[in-house]
Amino acid sequence: MAIFVDADTKVIVQGLTGGQGKYHGLRNRAYGTKVVAGVTPGKGGQDVEGIPVYDSVAEAVAATGATASFIAVPPKAAFAAILEAAAAGVGFVVCITEGIPAQDEAKVFNTLVRDYPNTRLLGPNCPGIISPGKCNIGITAGEIAQLPTPGGPNVGIVSRSGTLTYQALYELKQLGIGVSTCVGIGGDPVPGTNFIDCLSEFQADPETQAMILIGEIGGSAEEEAAAFIESSVSKPMSAYIAGVTAPEGKKMGHAGAIVSGGKGTARGKMDALRAAGVHVGLNPTEAGELMAEIVARLI
Repeated sequence: MAIFVDADTKVIVQGLTGGQGKYHGLRNRAYGTKVVAGVTPGKGGQDVEGIPVYDSVAEAVAATGATASFIAVPPKAAFAAILEAAAAGVGFVVCITEGIPAQDEAKVFNTLVRDYPNTRLLGPNCPGIISPGKCNIGITAGEIAQLPTPGGPNVGIVSRSGTLTYQALYELKQLGIGVSTCVGIGGDPVPGTNFIDCLSEFQADPETQAMILIGEIGGSAEEEAAAFIESSVSKPMSAYIAGVTAPEGKKMGHAGAIVSGGKGTARGKMDALRAAGVHVGLNPTEAGELMAEIVARLI
């Protein structure tokens, strides 16, 4: 099994006729993902290397039975694109767009909760999701993802940082450790899917025997995850928190990575995770090595 997406997931790409949508949509298809349609208003009837394009998500879903959407549109169009997918009954939406105003993110998140509770949003400003060998939606290179080991043990990855999502995958690849699913949740202030959502799914997934959490400074998401781990997670975990040397009050990288008032520090997050029983590495490689030790004990 895997979480959120698997070999049966049918994907549409909103923005398939654009540069980023075409590039990554075709890469996803080449990986083996069932990319069944694209959506660009006004370009219905065209195709992109054999993938039919529709004017609306509703038309694409009706024609293909798609259950997931990959959104690669400019920031101004992302709000409407997410809600269009939800209104069409798409259950899983991945939005890689960065630069969406925080106010729009908050509005779309709360609209989904209120009006479309059966739609899960991953992102925005995230690398996406990959269940190795089954489905890849987003911008992650499938080559760096180790296929799951038949019978396990396999590791689930959840990360706020896009770049460190890739490094976590590659660290496990070099160690020959199978991955069930890797989820890049993004680091913006209002993510559609958070650490706890993913940890809960991994905890329930029989193919996932251990987990890696990659966090970073800013906000309280990691501390909240630590509280959830302590109360509700029994599977072993390792973790890495980026930003140990970041100065307080200075924005680091993007809107979610800021430390203020002594809160959101890397040290505080690391302490909270250690208190919950998580093995915390001082760098991404060490987090991978700690996971190798965990996996060795599970064999």
